[in-house]
Amino acid sequence: MADYIEGKRPVIEALRAQMPMKCVMLADNLQQDGQVKDILRKARQFNVPVKTVTRRKLDDMSERGSHQGVMAQALPYPYSSFKEILRGAEKHAEEHDGNALIMVLDHITDAGNLGAIARSAEIVGASGVIIPNKRSAHVTAATYKSSAGAINHIKCAQVSNIAQTLERLKTEGYWVAGASEEAHYTVWEAPLHGKIALVMGNEGEGLSRLTLESCDFLTRLPQEGKVGSLNVAQAATAIMYEWMRQSTVKAQG
Repeated sequence: MADYIEGKRPVIEALRAQMPMKCVMLADNLQQDGQVKDILRKARQFNVPVKTVTRRKLDDMSERGSHQGVMAQALPYPYSSFKEILRGAEKHAEEHDGNALIMVLDHITDAGNLGAIARSAEIVGASGVIIPNKRSAHVTAATYKSSAGAINHIKCAQVSNIAQTLERLKTEGYWVAGASEEAHYTVWEAPLHGKIALVMGNEGEGLSRLTLESCDFLTRLPQEGKVGSLNVAQAATAIMYEWMRQSTVKAQG
């Protein structure tokens, strides 16, 4: 099923995030205001074809009726394989004193959270993001937007079974760290260095039972305030930076 983006501002943001697109479609009676000129300029910049179609066609294609005379058709996201992420992580470990990070998302359902995590993962040097192929967010326009285009620069793989994937990572020498508010150790105390598979749970329910059983250890963020914990994307970012800090300290001896 094609992924369509509706409206001037959403199309501009998708182009800015360099979301791969098949084409941009403009209504034949559309007035060229500043936003439309911006769309045309960005489409030329990123070599995205622009087609003129009837407004009736856009009405028929629209799901929300909010296209404003502008729609874009996104190309399917090119998912990587688990093996590709594993190879990239091994190369990273060889070049960075045995340190590598793979993010594993246990049925996170918000595509924006997926993008925010991918953005942080790319920044800290993680080798990839693994998500389930069912009952989970997948890469959409919202992911490109929240990742600020970083999803183009980090591998993302879909797998059929998270628990089995974690067991496979263990056989490859990874410690599986699960993020949980019930953990005894904070991230400052947990051994978050070396080859780590960091598992983040569902926004509402956290880590599933099978995933918890597959973790080598659990860790949590320290907390002084009374407000509830950070959302999953914020928490993932904080833990990833602690992995980066500990790995750097270890490498420096």
